[in-house]
Amino acid sequence: MSKADQMLAILWLIKSHKQITAKQLAEKLEIHIRTVYRYIDALCASGVPIISDSGHHGGYRLLGQFNEAPLVFDLDEQKALIHAAAFALETGYPYGEKLNQAVAKLKLYTNREQLEQIHLHEQGLDVISPQADAAESYLLQEVEMAVAKRVTLRMHYQKGYGAAAETRHLDPYGLVCWKNKWYVVGHCHLRNEIRSFRVDRIRELFKMDTTFERPIDFSARQFLLTGVLPDADKPEELISVKITGSEQALDDLCGHWFLAHALVERSRYEAHFQVQEKAIHTHLPYQILSYGGMIQVKEPLMLINMLREITLNLHQYYLSMPID
Repeated sequence: MSKADQMLAILWLIKSHKQITAKQLAEKLEIHIRTVYRYIDALCASGVPIISDSGHHGGYRLLGQFNEAPLVFDLDEQKALIHAAAFALETGYPYGEKLNQAVAKLKLYTNREQLEQIHLHEQGLDVISPQADAAESYLLQEVEMAVAKRVTLRMHYQKGYGAAAETRHLDPYGLVCWKNKWYVVGHCHLRNEIRSFRVDRIRELFKMDTTFERPIDFSARQFLLTGVLPDADKPEELISVKITGSEQALDDLCGHWFLAHALVERSRYEAHFQVQEKAIHTHLPYQILSYGGMIQVKEPLMLINMLREITLNLHQYYLSMPID
């Protein structure tokens, strides 16, 4: 155990007992009694009100109000933190090893009854999502440090599959985890504007000697969402999309992360959306096709033609495949 861990353990043991001697502390922690005295002196010097009672039944105890302070999280707080750690680890959180150490420490400094309850709650919740590999975790750590220290990055970035990597200089403003992918948002020197980059497409990364100032109140999350969600402030740039179908299929469609923000009006068997044109040329047709014949597009004609073209190409492709 490190010095900090041993001091925390001493504090926890004193808190957990009405009174405990230096000898008992040394035995429980398997350290020399002189080390116990030294750590208690350090705790007292830092402001922890440890009372030392002399005599045959003496020992250490904490002063009244401080003993009741929430030095250790209660059961619900412990449960919430452990559940949150499970979600963070599955997103590829860059400091997974440290997070596991923190959870282990949390379990260490709790009583037996709480630990049993924690294990029950821990066994009852699982998170399933793609985990980042070791290389991406390293990149995330490097980018996170650059964001915190406001250091410019030079990176070799691959925009798309099969494309050649390009060199970019970036002032990283923030990291965002969105739909199981990590993005770094910042000022791109090449384009001279704020851009977002997928971390898994960074092939090499270098920290520069230059630093930058982050814009006040900038939100990387808001920037990323603005790029994919319809802009309600510019209705003239939005296209009307009307879809009919079964009630259950429409319920599911209207709950989609993108279309939920674009929904204008909904009846039992019809939904009306306002979307940006680029959505019609990218993910929207494929989202609609996943429902098969359960839903039908009424307008616009542009989207109907897109669906016809996609399905026709797929039909011709699979007809041309040799069958063994």
